[in-house]
Amino acid sequence: MNTLLLVFILLLVLKLATSIVLDLLNLSYAQARASEVPDSFRDFIDLPTYQKSVEYTVAKTRFGIVSDLYDAGVLVLVLLLGVLPWLFELFTAWFGFGVWGQSLVLFLIGLLLSLPSIPFDWWGTFNLEEHFGFNKSTKKLWVIDKVKGTIIGFVIGYPLLVLLIYLVGAAGSLWWVWGFAVFFIFQLVMVVAYPMFIMPLFNKLEPMEEGELKTRLFALADRTGFQAQTILVMDGSKRSGHSNAFFSGFGRFRRIVLFDTLIEQMEADELEAVLAHEIGHYKLGHIPKMMAMGALSSLGMFAVLGWLANAGWFVEAFHFNAMADGQIVPVLLLFLLLSGLITFWLSPLTSHLSRKHEYEADAFARDAMSTYTPLSQALRKLHKENLSNLTPHPVYSSFHYSHPTLLEREASLCSE
Repeated sequence: MNTLLLVFILLLVLKLATSIVLDLLNLSYAQARASEVPDSFRDFIDLPTYQKSVEYTVAKTRFGIVSDLYDAGVLVLVLLLGVLPWLFELFTAWFGFGVWGQSLVLFLIGLLLSLPSIPFDWWGTFNLEEHFGFNKSTKKLWVIDKVKGTIIGFVIGYPLLVLLIYLVGAAGSLWWVWGFAVFFIFQLVMVVAYPMFIMPLFNKLEPMEEGELKTRLFALADRTGFQAQTILVMDGSKRSGHSNAFFSGFGRFRRIVLFDTLIEQMEADELEAVLAHEIGHYKLGHIPKMMAMGALSSLGMFAVLGWLANAGWFVEAFHFNAMADGQIVPVLLLFLLLSGLITFWLSPLTSHLSRKHEYEADAFARDAMSTYTPLSQALRKLHKENLSNLTPHPVYSSFHYSHPTLLEREASLCSE
């Protein structure tokens, strides 16, 4: 084993060990508080439901640890046994070194590397989620979703890979700048195209039916200056009992989507507060801010790719031979597999920024509703119905929570 390969394996072990320690901290923190409902939650959740949420947290945590160990073991075997070079040589012999052939090589290897995780996905859906009453999907629908997702990924991703690999040969040493530009434009297009064209392939999105609720929500949109053309309802109950709401798109393509499960669980004023929160993200410019941050991150990653593409020692350290010299596909494969070893340590930073935006959107909703009560009640129902962990460990939440905890959000809502 060469030095560079050893370093990457040590980084993998360090990341895995840190992740498991965080999981165990969170697990023990929740279990230590499972005997009775904490004082702050007693007015909206009973002991059996609270203990069920702890059981759900414990089950998901243990499943996550086993899954992480399995994924890490697969990655180590792939690296040590030279699986990537073998697959690259095999598929390249079939499809050649041309732009179209190499793009197919990259897509097929990526597809094969995703296969080992399928049993865990299946078990998580039809054992864990089903045990706690959340899974609504059938085995047939699950398989159809996987096949459909693969086909859509190929139709969209393959031409994009072709263009990227073409740029490597056609744009000179600064190909990575052009590559970043292409992918950034693609992301902008997908922000609009995904909810309009791809999501409807999996779920029905229909305009909210006429009635008092729609009138109230559109009145809220008008007084907050949102000028909504439509509010969509998604049949999330087709696959899961979890509830949610989200905002997508920008300009005249912006959309607010409410899960049908959310509408069933909430009162009208609570749904109004949830909508006000989503409008807050738009009015406060959170989407372009996150996109700008994502663009800077992508630019940095493409710069690293540009550097590694000219570093023959990088692919050689992972057992690629002279056949891979000057080829971008091995570099892309290794980068995609190993970049998580670095980005994991940046997650507290991205989580902090996301939580800051959530606090701001909460404050916007409170001011739009002239009271914090409806949003607070909505948040409590979301946590109760989704069996969310009400007492996460602070260090764990700093790594993994893109939203503040319920106590943190309520404290912020009441403090101003």
